[in-house]
Amino acid sequence: ELQQKVEETELLKMELQMLETERVRLSLVEEKLMDVLQLLQQLRDLNISKRALGKILLSTLESCHDPQPGRAHLFEVLDTLYHELTACELLQSQPLEKAQSRQSLSNPLVISC
Repeated sequence: ELQQKVEETELLKMELQMLETERVRLSLVEEKLMDVLQLLQQLRDLNISKRALGKILLSTLESCHDPQPGRAHLFEVLDTLYHELTACELLQSQPLEKAQSRQSLSNPLVISC
């Protein structure tokens, strides 16, 4: 009976570790998603054309067509989209102080559940 309790304890420890790993992964995905949404909002405020935005999105999807082994595909797509958006000429030409002041504001994209 004691051996069974030890095995159950070990199993629960492994499950807890898996849950913690998943929590960290989801936290990273959420963080990257918030970064992407902030960039999209900045581009919207700069009146980016739908055509240019579509090209960025298609470029992202094209480069993430074949998932790389060992990486979460969702995170890979978000990360690639983030880099594509940061390379956008509209954001590059935006004055630095304006970009920093926008980022320092409270995040209007946070949705309370």
